[in-house]
Amino acid sequence: MATKSRSTKKAPSKGNKAEMLKYYRDMLLIRRFEEKAGQLYGMGKIAGFCHLYIGQEAVVTGMQACLKEGDQIITGYRDHGHMLACDMDPKGVMAELTGRIGGYSRGKGGSMHMFSKEKNFYGGHGIVGAQVPIGTGLGFANKYRGTDNVAVAYFGDGAANQGQVYEAFNMASLWDLPVVYVIENNMYAMGTSVARHASETELYKRGISFEIEGEEVDGMDVMAVRTAGEKAVKYARSGKGPYILEMKTYRYRGHSMSDPAKYRKREEVDDIRSHHDPIEGLKTQLLEQGHASEDELKDIDKEIKGIVKEAADFSLESPEPDPSELWTDVLKDVEVA
Repeated sequence: MATKSRSTKKAPSKGNKAEMLKYYRDMLLIRRFEEKAGQLYGMGKIAGFCHLYIGQEAVVTGMQACLKEGDQIITGYRDHGHMLACDMDPKGVMAELTGRIGGYSRGKGGSMHMFSKEKNFYGGHGIVGAQVPIGTGLGFANKYRGTDNVAVAYFGDGAANQGQVYEAFNMASLWDLPVVYVIENNMYAMGTSVARHASETELYKRGISFEIEGEEVDGMDVMAVRTAGEKAVKYARSGKGPYILEMKTYRYRGHSMSDPAKYRKREEVDDIRSHHDPIEGLKTQLLEQGHASEDELKDIDKEIKGIVKEAADFSLESPEPDPSELWTDVLKDVEVA
């Protein structure tokens, strides 16, 4: 049955120097990348929808640390951070945002629609909640093929109210599928607070009627995420079935770049930034535990900014796709004799 985790209560995070420095770099790459994406959008270099992940970096970074080669991830449209976390090339991601041929979907997918078979990233998906049954299907495929791979399906607090989510829960539980459902609860869905759009605001309990274990996690603490993620992934990989992790996190920007986020007070956002920022929190731990100096962390930031600048330059220098690309990757009717 679903049980409430204590991981939302602050406790000393444990991790060795190499692990913590890696998580710091990974979260910083996502943060700097998203900041640059926001700048390019403001300059008119990125068109269409663009949903930034700023503030939520600890969730995907901590979860990715729990996975092995062959495990799959799938998510919704706030997906740039997930791509970077699974080691997709920042150049290819940024080039897709700017609609260039060097992008992961050759400039045809944009922010919400990228895919990498090599990295087992099964896409960002523009339809709210649509990735959950697909992620469940990945888990079914793993069990059918007799592998020990686990599928991780990310979705938000808004998508948690979608009917297809519960159909997926039911099948995953019936067949003990190796799926970890990660609810990235950033408190506001597309602009409505959880208290206003959900009758049950403790979303980790949503699996109770399907006999799916659930746990609430401090999604602003990468080490807490990793600890909970290891437990959930081990549970699913061992054949016990699906697991739900509700990550209590927070996005600093609006739902998308077109959202001014007037439904919350600036003081609220500033308070989270000041006291719960995942990157600053890990930075403090690195300094206090003697794993790094201020100068060393500044050097990491400088290096990351260089990587992001290189990605942005590539994205603007890469040619636009030829019009003939409109006719590629299109599923056509096939005559059956």
